[in-house]
Amino acid sequence: MIPWNYKNREAILDTEEVGGVPYLSFRALKKTGLVADGFSTRLGGVSKGDCAAMNFSYTRGDDPSDVLENFTRMAAALGVERDRMVVSWQTHTVHVRQMTEDDAGKGVIRPREYRDIDGMITDVPGLTLVTFYADCVPLYVVDPVHRAIGLSHAGWRGTVKGMARETLKAMKEAFGTRPEDLTVCIGPSICKDCFEVGEEVVEEFKNAFAPKWHDALFETGRAPGKYQLDLWKANEILFSEEGLKREQIHTTNICTMCNHEFLFSHRKVGAKRGTLAAFLCLRE
Repeated sequence: MIPWNYKNREAILDTEEVGGVPYLSFRALKKTGLVADGFSTRLGGVSKGDCAAMNFSYTRGDDPSDVLENFTRMAAALGVERDRMVVSWQTHTVHVRQMTEDDAGKGVIRPREYRDIDGMITDVPGLTLVTFYADCVPLYVVDPVHRAIGLSHAGWRGTVKGMARETLKAMKEAFGTRPEDLTVCIGPSICKDCFEVGEEVVEEFKNAFAPKWHDALFETGRAPGKYQLDLWKANEILFSEEGLKREQIHTTNICTMCNHEFLFSHRKVGAKRGTLAAFLCLRE
């Protein structure tokens, strides 16, 4: 079992291991009985060097055959089809794309014709959505009524622009999704204690969030002109403002930077690293 450094929150994730591949899964999503979900660790893959060992990015200098083997291993662990995985093309936007059967395998075994996509939604059973991380926030959304899912990447730029809101908007337009039906999870990412930002970032959050939320979102940092920003809380607020109740929102207690031995963290090691991935699949 991985000795996680947990934050002071209720545990919502379990560490699973299948075929020597450990990953994190959400208890709330498992209870729906509708999806396979996971969030990778650094362990269980075949990548070498800075990317060791479970890297899912083809753009970090890793051997492409090793990356593909990592996808193969994770697919087997999750019980999904590797060649029906479809991946984002993240550029810190709030663009959300509906994925169909025609998208199966894009970014894994064949090229993507799209780019600037940080969020994906689908109602196609067996199609696995995949997004990438090394401190940013994964947002998992499950609509059990319309049998639809969403998976989005929200760094601070995506969060302040409302990626959570845009994901729900896209699902409403595509599937008729209603907030009251949803289960959402905010996944492993950088915590408030580790995420130091400057005044320019705080100003953007002040402009995007009502004053009543400011004390909860950020506090004075350890250096002059610096602040500690809570992306977990920011995304909770965004979901709540869309009509979700507290019991529908499940927020991680695992920080990527606090657990950099087991999770890739850009803030901790910089660009010489691999990339984690989040996975979400509607079961057939």
